[in-house]
Amino acid sequence: MAGSGDSNRAILFALGANFAIACAKGFAAYMTNSSAMIAETVHSLADCGNQLLLLLGLKQAKRPPNKDYPLGYGKAIYFWSFLVALMLFSVGGMFSLYEGVHKLHNPGKLSNWGWAAGVLVFGIIAEGVSMRACMQEVNKARGDRSLWRWFRESRQAELVVIFGEDLAALFGLVFALIAVMLAVITGDPTWDAYGTIAIGALLIVVAVFVAVEVKALLIGQSVDLNVQADIRKLLEGRPEIARVISLITLQLGNEMMVSVHAEMHEQPTSRQLVDAINACEKALKAQFPQVRWSFFEPEMSGAVAGDQDYGPATT
Repeated sequence: MAGSGDSNRAILFALGANFAIACAKGFAAYMTNSSAMIAETVHSLADCGNQLLLLLGLKQAKRPPNKDYPLGYGKAIYFWSFLVALMLFSVGGMFSLYEGVHKLHNPGKLSNWGWAAGVLVFGIIAEGVSMRACMQEVNKARGDRSLWRWFRESRQAELVVIFGEDLAALFGLVFALIAVMLAVITGDPTWDAYGTIAIGALLIVVAVFVAVEVKALLIGQSVDLNVQADIRKLLEGRPEIARVISLITLQLGNEMMVSVHAEMHEQPTSRQLVDAINACEKALKAQFPQVRWSFFEPEMSGAVAGDQDYGPATT
């Protein structure tokens, strides 16, 4: 069964790793005149800013509901996550492509390449530590699902973003190291430019995939399908409910809204019907503490024609 990863832990690990790597890369770029290293420095600095934006989004998402925002600010994290995806595309990907094309037409000889190689190896190790911390949280969230399926189905936008960033950063460092070493071995500085272009293309691809996933949450996506199936199973097992007619869920950051339309077993009085509904909602929130809002519509004589259920009974 899928759970929930600690997004704050993954973000803080990534922030610490990227800040250390950005400082090292910047020094190496200055010492070597490597375009791949310049691209990697900008990428790491952009990642630091991105992680600060995600922390801001998580803080804003915890603000309590008010008259203007009766369901709270949970979806604020989706806005900041989408903004991070745009920055990964523009500041990271497009800048790297520009730098690579520029160097391709105006190649410059690498100097002090040992600095670049050393920093890149350090960066790969540091980014590997960050990726390991991220994967620990991802594994908690994905349960027995494949990594790709979790990525497509996850409702933790900030964890999806950090996973995408760490993956792009790790592969980008490998690309940069290969490019620098090929430029040194062959004596052809255009390899450095090719490495920069490859880094840019990688960042753009990752940014597009992340943006597509976050866009779905911005529009208004149901809760994780596994969780939705568990909610349905709980409700159908309640003695007060004869049949669940429809179940509509909405993910709101780390919280959920659940709307239930159910056929209830016959109750002698309206007071007892209210008590039965309250018992169902209490059991729902006890098993799923993420449920912040629940709306329950009872039926006593079968479902009304035209009722719809926007979630599958099984996954």
